[in-house]
Amino acid sequence: MSASAAPKYSITRLQHGEDLDAVVALEAASFTNPWSREMLEHDLANADVARVYVLRDETGPLIGFCGCWFIYDELHINTLAVSEEHRRHGFATRLLRFVLAEAAAKGITSATLEVRRSNEAALALYERFGFEIRGIRRDYYTNPVEDALVLWSEKLGFLDSNPEP
Repeated sequence: MSASAAPKYSITRLQHGEDLDAVVALEAASFTNPWSREMLEHDLANADVARVYVLRDETGPLIGFCGCWFIYDELHINTLAVSEEHRRHGFATRLLRFVLAEAAAKGITSATLEVRRSNEAALALYERFGFEIRGIRRDYYTNPVEDALVLWSEKLGFLDSNPEP
């Protein structure tokens, strides 16, 4: 993909399990501690709080997704993944921007998530959106055992005035 050609994509909210197989497969391919199909199905069944957003390229296949919870004035990002062949092309940035904008539109003022201490790419992404390390969950992850960094952002309002982080 050339640097000048912006990728064409769409982001929609997953409904009633369509594309769930693709989401489960991408989750399993992306993480050593993936969310299970049952966990994702539970989220889809609790649509008043839980959301799964899917990102597709112009030809339609799923290339990324984000599972999150909207709880009162807080967004909790549970999982975010982009297929390996689509990484480093701005899709995670576009997906995260969309999710944060959706949350801000619902009156959510802060966001949180956990990320592996060693996941430098994810840390860089979240830092661009104003997330800061606020805590550590010791030995949170397995396969391998590793600490989780707890990130927070209270800067969701910047989305209105700054189109690109």
